[in-house]
Amino acid sequence: MLTNDSFMKKGKAEPKPYSTEPTTFKVEEPYVSMPRVNKIQAALADYSYKKFQKVGEKAPFTLAEWANILHLSERTLQRYAKDNKNFEGIYVDRILQIEKLIDVGLEVFTDADALYTWLKKPKAVLGERITFESLYHSDGIYQILEQLGRIKHGVYV
Repeated sequence: MLTNDSFMKKGKAEPKPYSTEPTTFKVEEPYVSMPRVNKIQAALADYSYKKFQKVGEKAPFTLAEWANILHLSERTLQRYAKDNKNFEGIYVDRILQIEKLIDVGLEVFTDADALYTWLKKPKAVLGERITFESLYHSDGIYQILEQLGRIKHGVYV
């Protein structure tokens, strides 16, 4: 057992006594509320071709373009139309992303044809090239939404 004498002999400092008072730490986590989860899950579970058609009417995309955006074949989209089938969750998510993009685009351009023409023209933005094919992946959709936001707020780069 070490004593105060043994610390002094070896040239080490004497240990400080521990406090007997309890230490209380209070950690507060930010509160995150997710009330819309059930609504989103319901929307993803029951998204028929008729709902998709309403989104499709907002912008003049062709069936082939929609097929590429959704990563489906044209024939599969035709089957969805024929049977008014419900889309699976991953396709619904993409449709909702594109719907948001169309809505923002219509706010900026006020005309679906003007938005479509703008989407079809290749753009060099902050060193990256944005084309219509950017709609085929989530990052591209995000980049286009970001660009539309810049135009909307007058910070066009």
